[in-house]
Amino acid sequence: MLNNLTTPHTYRGKLLVVEGIDGSGKTTQLALLAKWLSAAGHRVFLTDWNSSDLAKAATKAGKKKNALTPTTFSLLHATDFADRLLYRIIPPLKAGMIVLADRYAYTAFARDVARGVDRQWVRDLYGFAVKPDLCLYFRVPIEVSLERLLARRIKLKFYEAGMDMGWSTNVVESFRIFQSKVLDEYDHITNEFEMEVIDAKASISQQQRLVRDLASRRLEERVPVETVT
Repeated sequence: MLNNLTTPHTYRGKLLVVEGIDGSGKTTQLALLAKWLSAAGHRVFLTDWNSSDLAKAATKAGKKKNALTPTTFSLLHATDFADRLLYRIIPPLKAGMIVLADRYAYTAFARDVARGVDRQWVRDLYGFAVKPDLCLYFRVPIEVSLERLLARRIKLKFYEAGMDMGWSTNVVESFRIFQSKVLDEYDHITNEFEMEVIDAKASISQQQRLVRDLASRRLEERVPVETVT
């Protein structure tokens, strides 16, 4: 069932993916990469997780009522992902564009399994996904992630903290428990899916230099990466 995710695609464009827990800084790095690639004359298309309108209403309603089981949550996200892949990822790839995806199927592999869903079942569920040309995993310790998130907003979100699992009534402690499980799963799949690991504790400029270098190698274009703006 994993033929697509383990076999290089044949589209003209390139698919670059970033992964990591909340607070890893991956979204910032992807935005910087997008600006850099666009400035270099590349056609770039950005897409993010849970962005399809197809399953958004059902997911929102389920979250509001706290009625989503881990398996239901997984199926809704897979439906959302399938719609996103069909209409927002494959078309620009066919057109020869560089698609930058903030989260991909690997987010489900980490989050769903952390919630207790069978690991192989989730992999089979996403067996239709296109294999990325490059996947960058921004690894960050839980405490660093927490510090960054709490500095940006008053409280953690219910589901990102894993409060639906009932591991703790304290949202911060629940976050630690859930995201630690997510980190364990990411570490489990890093080698399996040939992810490039980025130290997300490094400075933004240091990370971006590495991101640009890895991206330019995969795009088979060696371009200067010394200056980060």
